[in-house]
Amino acid sequence: MTKELRRLSFVMLAMFLVLFGSTSWIQVVQAGELAENGYNKRALYDSYEVQRGSIIASGTAIASSVPSNDVYSWQRVYTDAAMWAPVTGYINAALGSATGIEQAMNQDLSGTGSAQFFSRIEQTFTGQSPQGSNVVLSLDANVQKAAFDALGDLQGAVVAIEPSTGRILAMVTSPSYDTNLLAAHDTNAVQSSYDELNNNALHPLSNRAIAGNLNPPGSTFKLVVVSAALASGQFTPDSTMPNVASYTLPGTSTSISNAGGGTCGDGETVTIADALRLSCNIPMAELAVQLGDEAIRAEAEKYGFNSTFDMPLTSTASSYPEGLNEPQTALTGFGQGQVIATPLQMAMVSAGIANDGVVMNPRMVDQVIGPDLSVQSAPEDSEYGRALESDLAAELNRMMVANVSSGVASNARIDGVEVAGKTGTAENGDTQPYSLWFTGFAPADDPQVAVAVVVEDGGGRGQSGSGGSIAAPIAKQVMEAVLGR
Repeated sequence: MTKELRRLSFVMLAMFLVLFGSTSWIQVVQAGELAENGYNKRALYDSYEVQRGSIIASGTAIASSVPSNDVYSWQRVYTDAAMWAPVTGYINAALGSATGIEQAMNQDLSGTGSAQFFSRIEQTFTGQSPQGSNVVLSLDANVQKAAFDALGDLQGAVVAIEPSTGRILAMVTSPSYDTNLLAAHDTNAVQSSYDELNNNALHPLSNRAIAGNLNPPGSTFKLVVVSAALASGQFTPDSTMPNVASYTLPGTSTSISNAGGGTCGDGETVTIADALRLSCNIPMAELAVQLGDEAIRAEAEKYGFNSTFDMPLTSTASSYPEGLNEPQTALTGFGQGQVIATPLQMAMVSAGIANDGVVMNPRMVDQVIGPDLSVQSAPEDSEYGRALESDLAAELNRMMVANVSSGVASNARIDGVEVAGKTGTAENGDTQPYSLWFTGFAPADDPQVAVAVVVEDGGGRGQSGSGGSIAAPIAKQVMEAVLGR
């Protein structure tokens, strides 16, 4: 062999090894990542070559596949579609798109995940029809229906969480839509439906429970401010603040008032506990300034603010921004200004307080079950972190109970059950309708559920509605569903 041929042989061998290595890397190491890539339309088409697994809640399939007489072989069908839309989402190979659990768990549902590798081989050799795995959700169908019915035609969202585990029990958003329309195989009809929904001014495709245009949390954020005060070691529930009818934001000529326009009860001072129970803005603004924005932001982040969560649906991060000046910090003391939040986030605040100060990572999936009924995966509960020491969480728990038993959150009362809660009525500008909130948990002494409700557009009442009158009764019905009331 001549020197030139030997050189050429080495070059060809090197090129072969590089090609072999790169294709092996793509087919083995990057296979999962590529299959999950939203731009990989081939993966969506391939998913229709198998009978896609079901999405199951409370033992019943809420999304399943039935035979189709067209090129896609299988048609996706959704039960109680509008109620489950923010959870299941939809999948459509004709459009090459997927959302919700359909997208987040696509590998498992389509049988293309690494956990199903040996199942695919077995199906090939035995001649069995290929099938995807079933995804069993943590959501409770009864609680989901209670939340959906309670929210009704109002614009908003509901999230319910099991405090000790982080399991999502309900996730509802309104207005919603029929996922079956977007799963059809008639491309023109689907595109028309999608365009109509996408152009709707009320944004029905948006999952308000975990994303979308976030709302200021209003007075529900006072829980975070009080938590920061207790955690500082400088304040107790009995610590007092000046009790005035008007407060000028530091360094400005702008004054704020309490919701009723007067002082926070009688006396020259008011305790933090009473300021929370009566939901007074001025004492909380004063408290926020004393704490400072860094302390409040640090506490907010312990509950999950400024973080996203994969449940496996991915949430938009609720925000408490950096670098706020004193007047801006004062406004965040009662959930206004630049602080914004999702219902998921405010449910996590209540759940953390309920769970002795420990915040759990939220999750929506209990199990992935293969076609042979084997459990292929079972996500475990995991801690996000401790937001508050247990003794201080117990103090805040008692303060929240007082909000419901003898404060402005009385519409969340449940006969025979001690409920802890906090209302919020957030402004969105001088003339815009309020965002109405409630967050809380029950029973207070053995929490089984933490819930957050937001009602947008003032609940149709502009600036005359309140979190206590509209959001709290919705939360009550959700908690009652969990408790079997």
